[in-house]
Parts: sequence; structure tokens; C-alpha cells
Amino acid sequence: MTAPTCFSLTTTDHIAHLVLNRPAELNTMHPTFWRELDELLTQLHHEGSARALVISSTGKHFSAGMALETFAGAISMDDQSPEGRAAIFDLLTDMQATFTKIENLRIPVICAIQGGCIGGAVDMVTAACIRYASADAFFCIQEINIGMVADVGTLQRLPKLVPFAVVKELAYTGRRLPAARAMAYGLVNEVFDNAEATLAAALQCAQEIASKPPVAIWGTKQAVTYARDHTVEDSLRQMGWLQGAIWSNAHVRESIAAMKEKRAGDFTPLSALKPFTALG
Repeated sequence: MTAPTCFSLTTTDHIAHLVLNRPAELNTMHPTFWRELDELLTQLHHEGSARALVISSTGKHFSAGMALETFAGAISMDDQSPEGRAAIFDLLTDMQATFTKIENLRIPVICAIQGGCIGGAVDMVTAACIRYASADAFFCIQEINIGMVADVGTLQRLPKLVPFAVVKELAYTGRRLPAARAMAYGLVNEVFDNAEATLAAALQCAQEIASKPPVAIWGTKQAVTYARDHTVEDSLRQMGWLQGAIWSNAHVRESIAAMKEKRAGDFTPLSALKPFTALG
């Protein structure tokens, strides 16, 4: 892809760092944002070299959500015919798929959130594994304030993270959820004094994750995500199949040796992937 305009992406010591970098526009989301995010996530997923992804932002707000001018121009929401309304379904399916790539990424995703996490940004961060926030951060299901239903993942993922009644309160009223209350409910893992400390904590967590065998982290993410949506019995059965597929005596030996010798472990990276259409 050409150089992104809405993001910067760097990888250091197996840690990928994706930064929303349009602070003057409050990192709002428009079609270019969506396209670039989709392409960057696909790139990370296929390469397999990164072992954790940190998503952070710049400026006053993490993201103010969907750019409102998009509804008047780039995105056509035709409610005048059944065919037009059917097209809304297909459009939303495409948009939802991009944020689902965060959830399905082969590596853990950690969000460092400062300022406002509004509308579509809540859809985005709820697809991540771990959320750290600065003391000034807040979350807002903004869609209800502009006359619509949140439609790109918030109402589906947030109930898995916080009490159901809290989801209803936020979704019905459009109220702001401050960082401290978000941590009390379990939406964020920890709150820090400022954006710099929040990002530092996210990178430290990513560093710890990157020190583990990548395939064991992959398996853990698979198991945890599956268990969220299935019964204990089904999840235990899946765990047996999963462990049988990825078990490595060499990784266990190396992990134990590295701990005893107080050194970094030496582990095989995830295999690079090629799209099926690129094979042959």
C-alpha cells in the first residue's frame, strides 16, 4: 500500500505500534481511515513478524469517531427503497469486518486511550484485547446523540466487557463514561496520569507478551475468544484440540531455561501467510 495518511506504523523488537495521526481532525474516521486501517491490519496479520500490536493516538482525543461529513458525501445511505436499505446492510458488513480484524488478528492488541473515545472509536477499542486509559479519557456511545444506533460492534462487544445495565445506560443516553468508572466496570485494565504514561504501560505490556512463544500466545488468544462465546464444556473440548495442535516440548524447555538463566527466550515466529488468491 502507499504511505498511509491517517496512521503511522512501526515495528520494533517484535512490537508493532499503530498510531492514529490526524490530531487536528480529532482522528475522526472517514473512508480513507477505514481503508488504511483494513490494509494495515491485513499486512500485520499476514507478515507474522510482530508478536503484539499497540494502538495509540495523538492530540486531544483518541478519536472523535465517524467524521460526520462522511454521511453527507462519501457514504450514501439510501432509505428511499428496499434496495437502498439492503445496501446499507452490505455497507455496514464491510465496515464491521475491519474492526473484527482487530479481534481476529493473530497477535494480542493493546489500546492506549487518551481523551475522548467516541462513537466509532468505542467500536474499535472494544475489539482489542487490553485497554489502558489516561485519567482524562472518557467513552461515549455517540451514535444515539445523532439519531442512530451504534452499528459497528459496540452493542455486540461491550456487553461482554461490562455489566449489561451499564451498556444500556450508555447506549440509551449517550452519556460519557469517565476513565475511573470504566476501570471499575472492567472496560479498561488500568488508568494512568497522562497519555505518555498510558502509552508506556501499553508498550511494556506488549514487551512482556512478545517475550513468550508466539504460537502459545496465538493459541491463548484463540482459546480465550472461543470461551467467551461458548459453554465451558465446548471450550474445554476446543482447548484439547488446540493444545494438541500447537504443543511444543522445545518451547516449554526454552521458556524454562530462559527463566532460570534470566535471559530472553529464543522462539520461532508465526509463519507468514499468503492470501489464497496469491498462491499458485
